[in-house]
Amino acid sequence: MVGGLLVAPLAGEGRQNVSRVGYLEPGVAGPGTPFFEAFRQGLTDLGWVEGQTVAIELRAAEGKYERLPSLAAQLVHLNVDVIFASSTPAAVVAKRATKTIPIVFGRCADPVGSGLVTSLARPGGNVTGWTHEGLELRVKYLDLLKDAVPQATRIGVFWNPGNPIHGPSLKSIEAAAQTLTLKLLPVPVRKPDEIEGAFSMLARQRVQALIVFQDGMFLARRQEIIAGAAMNRLPAMYGTTEFVKAGGLMGYGVNLPEMYRHGASFVDKILRGTKPADLPVEQPTTFELVINLRTAKALGLTIPPSLLLRADQVIE
Repeated sequence: MVGGLLVAPLAGEGRQNVSRVGYLEPGVAGPGTPFFEAFRQGLTDLGWVEGQTVAIELRAAEGKYERLPSLAAQLVHLNVDVIFASSTPAAVVAKRATKTIPIVFGRCADPVGSGLVTSLARPGGNVTGWTHEGLELRVKYLDLLKDAVPQATRIGVFWNPGNPIHGPSLKSIEAAAQTLTLKLLPVPVRKPDEIEGAFSMLARQRVQALIVFQDGMFLARRQEIIAGAAMNRLPAMYGTTEFVKAGGLMGYGVNLPEMYRHGASFVDKILRGTKPADLPVEQPTTFELVINLRTAKALGLTIPPSLLLRADQVIE
């Protein structure tokens, strides 16, 4: 969805008092989508009223990352007051597009390593936001999947070369796989139309389980990925729990809707005059493990009781 203003046209007196927020999304976003709605609710909770005091300019690439630069350029041309960049790819593109418009990023794993900020405590420049996890937590995917499927020794990994954080993530998880004497088979998936072929490659390589990195394009195509894993009878570990709620086996990560709601507080502070450089990057303190027992049963998989006890939510 490449939308315009998500509010009624603003006319009459007071128009000059309406703040404009650009929302840049590499996947899918819009009314009814959980992360976008959580962000809107966060602004509402802080006293902003769409159509009266704030307007949101939405630009979503729908998984086609090559569109992000032109979408960011549109927001810069509109001279929005602040850009909320959902995930690392959007934030990197937004930073390239403007050095003056404040940028708030969300769902970014390594903002320092990605070149978005100088440090978490002192971001510097026109960029700040919240990071959902560090690269070391990619190893957690492997540990949890190994606990769930101890007999699996050949693990496939879906990663997107268009996502700047996935390269470092892959190196991190490959080092952990060597320690666990597991064979990793990374499969690059750059576009939605490559998903089917990626599963065919996993089948040819006789992988026994799958890890799917967190990514806007993957999230937008989660039903297709979940269906592919089911068809190939692959126990899968996902980087967001939204996959599990949609029928995936296991997911580990932060409560993303809550983080997007909280992310609106950065936008609020900037609209009220605070500079991004004065807002330290925030990090989550809690993570959720969600397991879908219905999916485990369909796969003929028995989840160990010790792992179920560690889960924050079990879908039965």
